[in-house]
Amino acid sequence: MLGNIHSYESFGTVDGPGIRYVVFLQGCPLRCKFCHNPDTWDIKGNNKLVSPKEIFEELLKYKNFFKKNGGLTVSGGEPLLQSDFVLELFKICKENNINTALDTSGYIFDDKVKEVLKYTDLVLLDIKCIDKEVYKNLTGVKLDNTLKFLDYLKEINKPVWIRHVIVPGITDDEKLLTKLAKYLEKFKNIEKIELLPYHTLGVFKYKELKKEYPLLGTKPLSEERLLIAKKIFKQLV
Repeated sequence: MLGNIHSYESFGTVDGPGIRYVVFLQGCPLRCKFCHNPDTWDIKGNNKLVSPKEIFEELLKYKNFFKKNGGLTVSGGEPLLQSDFVLELFKICKENNINTALDTSGYIFDDKVKEVLKYTDLVLLDIKCIDKEVYKNLTGVKLDNTLKFLDYLKEINKPVWIRHVIVPGITDDEKLLTKLAKYLEKFKNIEKIELLPYHTLGVFKYKELKKEYPLLGTKPLSEERLLIAKKIFKQLV
């Protein structure tokens, strides 16, 4: 069992609680206009093949830094494109009492994903937009599976953090933000909602890959607009 790995981060602090060892997997079916890692799209693009055991042995070097709530986060790309690999890696982690977090768009949702979730302590679920038409235009895929994924997380009472990128001119819209906040009210298993400001840090990668950046000219979200979004969610969720 080998996974195609894009990269690692040994002391991650933004992809789950505590200090995390973060593994970024290659491959993603979404084509988000604001994506800052287009180099992860092709599942064979990096071709750095590693076994779950090799990753586990590497993360053990950092276990002393995990303390109470740190652990392993698997991200991407979309890690569930390699669900068999994630399953084996998470099984090893749980056998050794290491906290596991899965950063996903929820686009891939099937029985194998349900099996992965049995060994997942926390899901970081990226919801790009709550409006189906805007979502499709923004990502190139349908929203339906992501909402089914969230419903299932509620059904099994799996802890989840919601991540939502606020893009000027697209999701920086008070009606859309209010609609999303109201939709999330019913999910008692949501522990945290992270509102992430759009940035342009990944634009250089498109140039390196000779790809056109879809949001060229869009400026990073202002602090003022981010505070307005946070106020909406604070009032409703």
